[in-house]
Amino acid sequence: MKEAIHPAWHEAQVRCITCGTTWTTGATVESLTVEICSNCHPFYTGEQRIVDTEGRVDKFMKRLQQRDEIRSEQERREAERAPLELPIRKLDLSTRYTNILEDNGINVVADVLDRLGDEGDDESILAIQGIGRKVLSDLKKTLRAKGYEIAN
Repeated sequence: MKEAIHPAWHEAQVRCITCGTTWTTGATVESLTVEICSNCHPFYTGEQRIVDTEGRVDKFMKRLQQRDEIRSEQERREAERAPLELPIRKLDLSTRYTNILEDNGINVVADVLDRLGDEGDDESILAIQGIGRKVLSDLKKTLRAKGYEIAN
């Protein structure tokens, strides 16, 4: 090893410009200054603030609020939706047509929706003796008015 090539080692005074705190450490210079230290840094003091650049935090909070409003609206709609086990007698159809539907095994709204299917296939209900397009149309209108989703 070569002699006298290493820098001198000093007990250096470190001073924080922000809060004025000083402490001693070892360094190759006699004094140091820092802009921020653990006594005044927001992370260590618990006074951490969000730096809002161009309103990004506000935009995010607004989107979060909109999402919550949409979710609560969907939950409200689901709660208002009529139950599938609602008897067809409560749909206020003609007694004659209600009796015909019940005689053919259609006792609740779920039975009607099963017969109609996802595509709105009317043929399975129109095949019932005594049920025509007018009755089917009235039945669909009544179900839509009560909040059920029916394909056209």
